[in-house]
Amino acid sequence: MRLVAILLLAAALAPLASSAHAQSPLVLNEILAGPARDWDASGTFSSRDDEWIELKNVTGSPLTLDGYFITDGDSIPRYALTGTLAPGGQLLVFGRESYDWERATGHPAFGFSLGNSGDQVILWHIAGPDTTVADAYAYRSHEAAADRAVGRTPDGGATWSLFDGLNLYTGSLIPGTTGCAPSPGAANLCNGTPTREATWGRVKALYRDGSGR
Repeated sequence: MRLVAILLLAAALAPLASSAHAQSPLVLNEILAGPARDWDASGTFSSRDDEWIELKNVTGSPLTLDGYFITDGDSIPRYALTGTLAPGGQLLVFGRESYDWERATGHPAFGFSLGNSGDQVILWHIAGPDTTVADAYAYRSHEAAADRAVGRTPDGGATWSLFDGLNLYTGSLIPGTTGCAPSPGAANLCNGTPTREATWGRVKALYRDGSGR
């Protein structure tokens, strides 16, 4: 019954989601909706499992994650967070983890199911009887092209930038090209001027260093 109530309330609140919720201690930090590589280092590429969402604790204190959950634009719970995140810490969640959580909790199992023609990622927070939108970002199709990510620059900041170093964007939509590579589990240091070649080996090394996997 509780999950049903959450789903219904989330659907009702979805129109209230916006791209910036500065009051939340936990924010969406980077999103990759269109994987074309083995981002989770499982040894096998999966368009479902290799989607990822990075979250960040923007406070100077440890943050309890219980009560936070993620949906896409349809507001169906896709993943519920647990545990504690260190001050300023990042949490990287892959589509495979979403799929496993859905199966374990009796939800239809699709993973994050992030649309490549545009979609919305919403972070919700349950506190007692209240379910509120903690953060949200609506992305467009050019942000969800193969191996492009979109994220806050700097980490936890108000500006969203396109990380298209693995698949350069030549159009005129905002956010525009930066030539910077996605940085799952590592700091979003892109300033719009790439300072090194964005090879897949370099990106994977950044990911391993940042996530500890």
